[in-house]
Amino acid sequence: MSVNEPPPTVTVAEYLLQRLAALGVRHLFGVPGDYNLALLDTVLAFPNIEWVGTANELGASYAADGYARVRGFGALLTTFGVGELSAANGVAGSYAERVSLVHLTVGPSSSTERAGAVVHHTAGDGDYDRFARAHAPLVCAAAVLRPETAPAEIDRVLATALHMSRPGYLRLPSDVATAQVPAPLGPLRVETTVDETSRASFRDSARARIAEARHITVLADFLADRHHARAPLARLIAVGRLPWSTLSMGKSLLGEETPGFTGVYSGALVEPAARQAVDEADLLIQVGVLLADTTTGGFTHGFDPEAGIDIGPYEARVEGKVFEGLPMEAALDVLTELIGQRPGGASPDSRPAASSTAVDGTEPLTQEHLWDALATWVTPDTTVLAEQGTSFFGMCTRRLPSGAKFIAQPLWGSIGYTLPALLGAQLADPARRGLLLIGDGSAQMTIQELGTIARQGLTPVIVLVNNDGYTVERAIHGPRAPYNDIATWDWSAVPAALGAPDALVLQAATPAGLAHALERAEEATDRLVFLEVRTGMDDVPELLHRLSESVRTRNGGEA
Repeated sequence: MSVNEPPPTVTVAEYLLQRLAALGVRHLFGVPGDYNLALLDTVLAFPNIEWVGTANELGASYAADGYARVRGFGALLTTFGVGELSAANGVAGSYAERVSLVHLTVGPSSSTERAGAVVHHTAGDGDYDRFARAHAPLVCAAAVLRPETAPAEIDRVLATALHMSRPGYLRLPSDVATAQVPAPLGPLRVETTVDETSRASFRDSARARIAEARHITVLADFLADRHHARAPLARLIAVGRLPWSTLSMGKSLLGEETPGFTGVYSGALVEPAARQAVDEADLLIQVGVLLADTTTGGFTHGFDPEAGIDIGPYEARVEGKVFEGLPMEAALDVLTELIGQRPGGASPDSRPAASSTAVDGTEPLTQEHLWDALATWVTPDTTVLAEQGTSFFGMCTRRLPSGAKFIAQPLWGSIGYTLPALLGAQLADPARRGLLLIGDGSAQMTIQELGTIARQGLTPVIVLVNNDGYTVERAIHGPRAPYNDIATWDWSAVPAALGAPDALVLQAATPAGLAHALERAEEATDRLVFLEVRTGMDDVPELLHRLSESVRTRNGGEA
């Protein structure tokens, strides 16, 4: 380009799509609405991003979240007002569970805004920023785009979403999407700097603390995944041959066949090996840990969170002293260096022996047997999604083979999340087979996205646990209260009704029936598999049984 030749330009919509494609986004989820239709034409013409229309905006937000957990970044597109508010619950979940994505919404034109016209999807009062304000608590960065500032604002919101590992929000008046702006001239800049003074001070404090410890344990959690610290975490554990555990939100952060893994830590409720390693350590190194009621057995953890070494996304602590400006990877590298200088000790694989209890194949299927059988069925290239209910609490403590990925939402806990999240996770990495574990109550919330999964030609295995209602709520309060009942559906008819007539539909109510169904599911890799399993209304995993007692007490309720 000569010095006199003007720089290349693109539309604001094209600029945004180019930035998303550079972040690895290949699918955009959402629902069409009249305000965003012209932008959707641009999406359809864009070669690197595929439009995935979902049954509703909430499903789009859940799908974008599942996509981002696998691929690193996600995106959804809605229309103004009604569409973006429908998606807000899913965006809030991404904020709570630290998932990087962007919510795009397209509204009335700039001239319509300036006129304060009473048009559809508004509150009829001329306030066009109302819904952007509603999103402010749910996102880490937001902008209403104008032609003169659109490139800078797009870059700021996307970079902040990446840096903070939380969702961003962009609203485009319909005419702004077609405005011409300079084309992107370089990669999106996400600055992560290390404060060298802080690193040196942290090294000194950590060295002194490590020197006085005889037994060191690592407790890792999901923030290590969100901030891309899997590899440095694995190096730390390997160099020190350290025992380690994860909270359930961090399950599958590292392979559970890695030496030293003591199990998922759930406070005082389960996994004695993990409880002993974590609670009795001379020095506990926490990496990306966020303590929540559902992941600590109702806050029954037996260690002082302020003691030891705590590695956060952008700061570290040693016995409560804070070292700011220290990203997680840099802090882990320092610890790996220090641990490597320490005399090594054997870190035995403390995996408990597999149960050899005989099971009568003709007896009614129990939750205990169901989760054991499914964990055994999982392969290293499986992505397991466990709905927040008996599925999550049953599966989170089962050992999975290294390579398997586990997705759940125990902090936000919006039931129905995992079915649309399965759609996103499968599109993010179609080489992996999805295994969805979901209860009948949760499935009724979002089952319509089964049609989207079928339309996309995906072939996951969906295990629907039919136990006649909200069993997780029954365990907490009101075991026979009518508010924990749901409508009875003919689940075997649902796949065909929702657009999957070729699905392999199976049912199991006994251990023998489950074994036969899983054999058929393993073979049917070319089609969607829908397996309905029956368990007792009051049958719950042991972890959920114990946790429900804690929840009931904190809520001030009675059985």
